[in-house]
Amino acid sequence: MAKRTNKSEQNRHPKGEGSVFQRKDGRWVAQVTFPTGEQKQWYTKTEKEAAKKLRDALHEVEQGSLRAGKDQRLGAFLDHWLEHIRRRALKVSTYLRYRDILDVHILPRLGHLSLRNLAPEHLERFYARKMEEGLSERTIHIMHTIMHQALALAVKRRLIATNVCDDVDLPRVPIYEARTFSKEEARAFLLAVKGTRFEVLFTVALLTGMRRGELLALKWEDINWEEGCIHVRRTVNRYGKGQGYVISDPKTAASRRKILFPPLVRDLLTRHREQQITLREQAQKTWQEQGLVFSSRVGTIINPNYLGEELRAVLETAHLPRMRFHDVRRFGDCRIAPKGQKVRVITF
Repeated sequence: MAKRTNKSEQNRHPKGEGSVFQRKDGRWVAQVTFPTGEQKQWYTKTEKEAAKKLRDALHEVEQGSLRAGKDQRLGAFLDHWLEHIRRRALKVSTYLRYRDILDVHILPRLGHLSLRNLAPEHLERFYARKMEEGLSERTIHIMHTIMHQALALAVKRRLIATNVCDDVDLPRVPIYEARTFSKEEARAFLLAVKGTRFEVLFTVALLTGMRRGELLALKWEDINWEEGCIHVRRTVNRYGKGQGYVISDPKTAASRRKILFPPLVRDLLTRHREQQITLREQAQKTWQEQGLVFSSRVGTIINPNYLGEELRAVLETAHLPRMRFHDVRRFGDCRIAPKGQKVRVITF
């Protein structure tokens, strides 16, 4: 039974409005009583917080966003938002990532909470806990994006009055200092990859500036030998836990482009194609033809993570600093050819 202090009694409002009082355990309560007699309560640490919560709740009653009836659980709302509203606007890979984040992280910790009772403190404690578990700042920001988008809809539909995500301070994402090869380092890199399994792939990345996913999704039909160019039409994405890697459309329209390549790339790709034909004949029935330029030993998509491991090994061999694949492709300057295609200019 809640104990009401004398001061709290003075703060009580007539039935049909609300009240602020203190419990025996020291917590303060903001309580709204509807004309039907039904009550809703919010717990705070201080009387000041409870009074503010009461004012906010009464304002929500006036606006029609706080009504009598059972509160919807956050988990049920997030499920509905993703599956029946947001899903059709997302790429499959993005949807599966959102689904994985909800199922693995958000719903187990926050799904039981009432949508109306969700507070900034809930999210701040949740994010701090996830950081302690080893999640990166960037992943925390993705989680927050999901929550913010979903709660924005809840505000629009008057299920809640405000988006609590607006009052949450997020951990700062470390700024990655990208670096590029010097001419001497580029020479050392090309010497180190010579004769390795991924010699052609790494060299094409350096000389064309193509992204890792674009190279792994590149098909022979995308190469125009007469014009000496590569058409970038697709990329490789991971669909989510247990889903593997798939070829899909580029992230943006600007990612679809035509890249002119120098004679060296033409020679490398020609030799690489001959080697792949030999490999396919050796694989026989195990070969799974997908038309990929850079494939596994049985014709399938190469795991991007494996490619990253190979890159690190090459850099160590050449005594070069560790770099991301994205940084390797930054080497060289781009200019626009007469027909509007991008040309990478490499000078050693």
